[in-house]
Formats: sequence, C-alpha cells, structure tokens
Amino acid sequence: MKLVVKIGGAAIADEATLRKCARSVAELAGLGHQVLVVHGGGAALTRLLGRLGKPAQFVDGLRVTDAETRDAALMVLAGIVNKKLVAAILAAGRPAVGLCGGDGAAFKARRKTHPERDLGFVGEVESADTRWIETLWSAGAVPVMSTMALGPDFEYYNVNADSMASAAAAACQADALVFLTDVPGVKGADGAVIPSLPASRVAELVKAGVVKGGMLPKLQACQDALRGGARRVRILPSARAEVLPGLPQGAVKDGTEVLAS
Repeated sequence: MKLVVKIGGAAIADEATLRKCARSVAELAGLGHQVLVVHGGGAALTRLLGRLGKPAQFVDGLRVTDAETRDAALMVLAGIVNKKLVAAILAAGRPAVGLCGGDGAAFKARRKTHPERDLGFVGEVESADTRWIETLWSAGAVPVMSTMALGPDFEYYNVNADSMASAAAAACQADALVFLTDVPGVKGADGAVIPSLPASRVAELVKAGVVKGGMLPKLQACQDALRGGARRVRILPSARAEVLPGLPQGAVKDGTEVLAS
C-alpha cells in the first residue's frame, strides 16, 4: 500500500510521542508498505520567531510570512524539525531521507491570496512531481517532506502542512492518508468522536458551529485528498500512533474516518 502520514508539529515536539510515531512509520515500511511522511512544525517556528523578537501574525489560521519569517521557516521546517524526524525514523530501524517540497521541484506552489491582506510568502500547491518520492521508495527509504515549496519566481513559499499532505496523497494516488494530530478526532455536537464522517456532512457540521478552528482546514484537506484520488482518509490521535500499522488490515478504530460522499 501507498500511505501518506502527516505528523503534526506538537507530536514531534514531545519526545515520547515522536518515538511512537517514528516506530509506527518504521513498522509500516518494514511490512513492505510505501510510506511518505509530511510534517508540520508551526509551534517550533513561533518559538524561534519569539526569540528573534518577531511576533507571529495569523489571518484565518494562515501565518503572515514576510521574507524574514520565510527564511526562519526554512531553517526550522526544512532544517531542525525535518532532521529530528528523520533521526527518529532511523533510530526506529528504517532508512529515511529528509526533503522539502522545493527539492527536485517535487511540489510547486503559487502565492495564496487573501481578500483582506497580503499574506506574503504563503503558498498553496499548484502541481506535484512524485518521481523523487517513488525513487526513494524503490530504494527502500521513507521520504520525510517538510512543507516549503518553490513558486514560479523560484522563491520558497510556506505551505499549510495539511494541504501539502492532501496534495501528496492525491498525486501519489495513496491508498490511505492519515493525519496524526493532537485531537482525538472530529467531535459531534455531543462532544463524542464521530467514528465515520461522510464528506457530505462536513458543511452541515460547519454551519452548525460544531466543527471550527483548526479542524476546518484539516477537513478541507481530507475532502481535497478524496476528490484527488486518495482512497481512505483518517484523522488519528498521535497519542495512539502505535495502532497505525493495523490500518492496512482495517484494524484501526481510533479517530475519525472521513468517507467520500
């Protein structure tokens, strides 16, 4: 199976959770599955910017990214966070290679526009070339992708990690896309996790105010991946990452499975 696993920055920041996620990825690869890891790291970037005396600014959940912030994002996302995750997968016993979306022009971005403000170097994926990912798979390695992509001006753009994972899953025609996140899943009006959520119900939950905040872009990414050809999408708590190797056999019941409409 081809699997795209998006690991949130909070999971990478916690050493125990990082090791758990890395072991599960390594186990999946060891079972013969082709695994691509896409990761975030926004909290680590915010901490660095704070030390530089540069406050973080967000518009509708998107980080306003001037040139200085973009350069810091390259340092943190394509550097420290990426290499930390690569080391964890290597420690779990599988070869891993760190990349960013700009390497080999694997992911090309266009500038993301906002009706009220210039977001700067914030991008959205325009196209993907999977040959470098497939080359690493053929060599038995786990590609680990950070979310900096090149625009048509050959400048780096910061892409939302959920969106990058969705675009990667669609481009690879993944059998499954899994979001390892710091929440237990999508919750209904009663506060209980919804085990199976048809994509057609998402708009209803948003309108009712049941789904909001950071879950909004995640569910949009889920829908985009399914429309793009990914066969399955699951939002899974990173605290339960040890169950991930059971996904190909249908043994994972934690979190929320988002179903095509």
